Amino acid sequence: QLQASGGGAVQVGGSLRLSCTISGRSSDYVIGWFRQAPGREREFVASDSWGGLYIVHAHSLTGRFTISGDHGKNTVYLEMNSLKIEDTAVYYCAATTGSYVDSSRYYFPETYDYWGQGTQVTVSS
Repeated sequence: QLQASGGGAVQVGGSLRLSCTISGRSSDYVIGWFRQAPGREREFVASDSWGGLYIVHAHSLTGRFTISGDHGKNTVYLEMNSLKIEDTAVYYCAATTGSYVDSSRYYFPETYDYWGQGTQVTVSS
C-alpha cells in the first residue's frame, strides 16, 4: 500500500512537499509521482528507482520539482517549488517492482502496479 500526503492550497510561487510512504521496503521498488489535472491524462512527474539508484524528473519540471527518498522510512518525497497555476492537479504516487531495460517505460502509468489514493494540489493567484 502507498499513502500520499502533503497536498493543499498554495499561491503562485509557493512551495509544497508531498510524501509517499510505502508499506514495504521502498528500495525494492521504482516509485513514481504522477499528476492528473481535470480533463487531462495522468502525467509523469518524477521517479526514484531502487532506493535512489536512478532518479528521473520530467523535463518540463526539472529545476522546480525534486524527488528524493528517505528509504530508512520507506518514504519518497516530491519537493515542489515556484508553483504555477498549471501545477494544479491530483498528485499520485505509484510503485512497481518491475525492472525493464527500456527505462522510458517508467514514464507511463500502466507500468506501475500499486497506487496511492492521490493528494490534491491547488495553486491560485
